[in-house]
Amino acid sequence: MIGKYIREKLSWLVLLISMQLIFLFVAYIDTSIPFRSVSYIVVLNVVVCIVFIWARYPRETRFYKRLTAWDHTYDPGDLDIAESPYERIVHDAVTSQTERYRKESSSHFILLEQEKDEMLSWIHEVKTPLTALQLMIERMHDDKLQGQMTYEWLRIHQLLDQQLHQKRIPFMHNDLFVEETELEPILNGEIRALKSWCISKRIGFDVSLDVTKVLTDSKWLGFIIRQLLSNAVKYSHSSDIVIESKEQDGHIILTIQDYGRGIEAQDLPRIFDKGFTSTQGRLEGTATGMGLYLTRQVAQALRIDVKVQSAPGEGTSVKLTFPRKNDMIHLAGV
Repeated sequence: MIGKYIREKLSWLVLLISMQLIFLFVAYIDTSIPFRSVSYIVVLNVVVCIVFIWARYPRETRFYKRLTAWDHTYDPGDLDIAESPYERIVHDAVTSQTERYRKESSSHFILLEQEKDEMLSWIHEVKTPLTALQLMIERMHDDKLQGQMTYEWLRIHQLLDQQLHQKRIPFMHNDLFVEETELEPILNGEIRALKSWCISKRIGFDVSLDVTKVLTDSKWLGFIIRQLLSNAVKYSHSSDIVIESKEQDGHIILTIQDYGRGIEAQDLPRIFDKGFTSTQGRLEGTATGMGLYLTRQVAQALRIDVKVQSAPGEGTSVKLTFPRKNDMIHLAGV
């Protein structure tokens, strides 16, 4: 700050130094003026100027130091009260700009809330005809056509579910209820939802749970498992999906292992990126690139670590590592 202060006052300092040099020059060329006396006066002026600058520096830079350290929130009250006229100009400009940004931010937030509410309302409205369509599909007598229709229905249902949770994720801290949650009912429910799809692809499930309970939010955990199981079924055929749980170093680890086509090595670091679809998914045109991205977003909010290991042709293993109980106390409120 001292360097900036000197640069700010540089013109005044040059003026003062120039005046002292003029005094010395006049005394030098005019022999009637005692040069030594003028030198004393110049030295005294320099000392006075240095003391004055040293005394004024803290006072004149206090406002700007506070402005530099300001975290640019919408509360200009954190700034010191301006003292000089120029400081008041800066303070008034910052206050006016901040107030305008606050109003614009509030307006945008209201519009986003309205858009979210309208989207959620639309999704819930669409679920009614989807339920009716499911009942109609179940009464079909053509098994092949029924399987195809069920698969397409399931895709629509999952896309709507993704959209619903995508809108809720920014506000999910208001919707968390962390408790001891049974894994088996959640897994069974998600497996049953994929039953017809699994039958058509001849896929089975091998569930072995050494640990049956985890401390988390059951609804959001269900969403994570839904995305992972859907991916496992989508990219597998005529093989079992193995689901296991165990405890390791105080953490509970849930593993979902499929033996499908796997993930290419160059795609693996990017699978959680928003909108990313692998080369194969791009060719098929069915991937949205949102499932694993939303999974990571929810998992981070629940303090769940997600690790993926995969090799082409050998399948994919996803490990969900749940936090220790002590790590969840502040989130669970228990």
